[in-house]
Amino acid sequence: MSTKRKQEEVSSNGGNVPSILSSMRNLTDNKRFQQLSWSGSFEDYLNMLRDDAKLLRNAFQRLYDMILTYGYEELEDNKDKIIHYKFFDDPNYEGRDAIYGLDRSLMKLVHLFKSAAKGYGTQKRVLLLHGPVGSSKSTIVRLIKKGLEDYSHTDEGQLYSYSWKIQDQEGNEIWEPCPMHEDPLHLIPLELRKTVLSELNIDCTENATVVQSDLCPFCRYYYQEKLTDYDGDWVSVVGDVKVMRTLLSEQDRIGIGTFQPKDEKNQDSTELTGDINYRKIALYGSDSDPRAFNFDGEFNIANRGIIEFIEVLKLEVAFLYDLLGASQESKIKPKKFPQTDIDEVIIGHTNEPEYRKLQNNEFMEALRDRTVKIDVPYITRLDHEIKIYEKDFNADKITGKHIAPHTIEMAAMWAVLTRLEEPKRAQLTLMQKLKLYNGKTLPGFTEDSVQELKEEVRREGMDGISPRYIQDKISNALVNEDENCINPFMVLNELEAGLEHHGLIATDEHRRRYRDLLALVKEEYEDVVKNEVQRAIAADEEALTRLCSNYIDNVKAYTQKEKVKNRYTGQSEEPDERLMRSIEEKIDIPESRKDDFRREIMNYIGALAIEGKTFDYRTNERLQKALELKLFEDQKDSIKLTSLVSQVVDKDTQEKIDVVKSRMVKHYHYCDVCATDVLQYVASIFARGDVKGDA
Repeated sequence: MSTKRKQEEVSSNGGNVPSILSSMRNLTDNKRFQQLSWSGSFEDYLNMLRDDAKLLRNAFQRLYDMILTYGYEELEDNKDKIIHYKFFDDPNYEGRDAIYGLDRSLMKLVHLFKSAAKGYGTQKRVLLLHGPVGSSKSTIVRLIKKGLEDYSHTDEGQLYSYSWKIQDQEGNEIWEPCPMHEDPLHLIPLELRKTVLSELNIDCTENATVVQSDLCPFCRYYYQEKLTDYDGDWVSVVGDVKVMRTLLSEQDRIGIGTFQPKDEKNQDSTELTGDINYRKIALYGSDSDPRAFNFDGEFNIANRGIIEFIEVLKLEVAFLYDLLGASQESKIKPKKFPQTDIDEVIIGHTNEPEYRKLQNNEFMEALRDRTVKIDVPYITRLDHEIKIYEKDFNADKITGKHIAPHTIEMAAMWAVLTRLEEPKRAQLTLMQKLKLYNGKTLPGFTEDSVQELKEEVRREGMDGISPRYIQDKISNALVNEDENCINPFMVLNELEAGLEHHGLIATDEHRRRYRDLLALVKEEYEDVVKNEVQRAIAADEEALTRLCSNYIDNVKAYTQKEKVKNRYTGQSEEPDERLMRSIEEKIDIPESRKDDFRREIMNYIGALAIEGKTFDYRTNERLQKALELKLFEDQKDSIKLTSLVSQVVDKDTQEKIDVVKSRMVKHYHYCDVCATDVLQYVASIFARGDVKGDA
C-alpha cells in the first residue's frame, strides 16, 4: 500500500495526523525562531552596536551579567553578610541542579567573575574548583554552561558572529562561517577600531578584550584574499560578510567546550587547538593553508563562552603549556599557525589528592601561579543537606512507597556529622555543634560562639561522607520489595552495612568513627520520636486548655497574693504549688527562678490584655512544651502504651492508641504502617523505664 493511500486512510479514520500536526504548529513559535536566526549586513551590525554597546561584552562580562539577571539577596550568617545568587537555585529547570549550602563558595566565585569582567586581572587566571568528591563542583559548572546557553537565547544575552561569501569547487556561492564564532568587530582593522568605536559612542576601555583581538587564521586568510580581490577596498570586503546571531550550545559545540583527560597514551594536545585535515591538503596543496586545518579543538569552539576542564590536574604537561598561554595571554597556538586570540572563561575542577600533587610538583609552579582556587566543601548545615536528598526522594518522584518522617533527616544528620571536626570545647558535643551550625540556640552559646567554632577548624567540610553514598543507600532501602514504608532504621542499617566495602574510607579507624556516629544518630532519633509520641498523646486541645487555665489561675493568685476558688467545692484555697511546680519543672525552671518565670507569664498576659488580645498558651513555646509534657505524664498510664510490647491490648486502650496514631498521621505525616512501628518502638522505650521528655 502506498504512503499516500495510508495517509488518506488515517485521515478518514478520524484525522489523527492532521490534528496532531496542527497542534504542533500551534505550539511552535515561528516569530521567535526568526529572531534567533537573524542575519544581516555588517552595517546592520554597526547600527546595532550604536544602539546597544553590550553586544561587545567579553566572555566574563557576559557570564557575570547572566548571573545577575536572576537577582540576588543578602543574608546574614553568624553576623557575616552573605550574598545568595538566585541563579544557583536553577530556577529555569525547577531546581534540578540547584546548589544548597555553598553560598560562601559561590559568592567567592561570582566575585572572581566580577573582577575579571572589570579587567582587574582574574580574567588571566584558570579558575579551579577544589573539593572532595561529590561536593557539587561539576554541578556548578554544568549550571553555568546551561545558564550561558539560555542567556544567549534572550534579548539581553544576544551575541553575533559572521560568515564569508565564497565559491566552492563547482563555482557555487556558499557561506563559510568563522570556525571560532568571532565578533564581527574583528573585521575592522586594528588601527581603525578605536576610531570607529568612538563614532559609535562605545568606551574602548570596557571592551578591551574584543577591541584588541585579531582575526583567527581562517578568517584572516579570506580577509586578505578579498582585500586583494577588491584592491584594498575594505567596504567591499565586508560586503561579502553576513552577520548572524550566535546561539551558544554545548551539543552544537558553539561557545561551550568540555575537555576530559583520557589515559596518558591517548592524550593529544590537538584536541584543544585543532588539527590538520589531511583530506584537504591534496585540495589546497599545503598543510599550512588554514582551509586545510580544522579549527575545532575545545579552545577553538569554546571561544566567546566557557571551557570546562574535568579533573584538570590529570592533564599531561603538553596540555598544560596550552592552558598557561590560554589563561595568561588569552592566546592559543594551533599547529603551523600563529598565536590566535581567544576570549573564554577557563574553569576546571579537581579533588584533594590531585591538588596535593600539584602543590608538591615543582614543575607545576607556573600553573599554580596562574590558578585561583575556590574551595567547594561538603555541606555542614543539616537543613541544606536535607534539601539535597528531598530533591530526589519525595512523594512526587517516589510512587508506591512511603518514606517515614525523619528518614531523610537522620541520613543527612549522619552525613554532616562525618564532616565536622570534634569541638575543642569540653562542654560541647559533636551533636550540639551540628545543631548550633543549623541555627539552633543553646544555653551559653551566641552567634559569636558559632563564628569562633568555625574559625578554629581548618578543613571542616573537606572530609567525610559524600552525598552520593547517602543517595545510593536510600535507593537500596527503597528497592526492597518487602517493604512499602521506609523508616530511618532501614536506611541507617544500609549506611552501616555499606561501610565495610566503601572504597573511599581509608582506615579502620575511620570506619569505627562512622559507626559510632551512626549510634549517635540513632540516639538522637530515639529522642525525636519519643518527643513526637509524647506530643501526640498530649495533643488533646481541650485538656491542654483546661490545664493551662488551671495553671494561669494559680499563677495569678500566687503573684497577687490571693487565693484560688476550687471549682469543685467552691471553697477558696491557697495556690496549688505542687501543680505549678510539676509544670515548671518540665522545662527546667529551678525553684530559685520560679517567681521570675511566673511574673514573666503574668506580665505577658497583661500586655496582651492592654492590646485587646487574649492569651493563648501556643504563643509561648516554653509554656506549651511544659503543658504538653505534664499532660503526657498524666495520660500515659491511662493509655497503657507499654501494652503494645506484649501485644495484649484491651478495647478501651486500643481506641486511645488509635486516636494517638491518627494524630501522628495527621500532624506528623506518618502512614498507618510507620505510625504503628513508631508507637511500638517508643512503647519498648517506656517498657525499659526510659521516659525522659526532653528532645
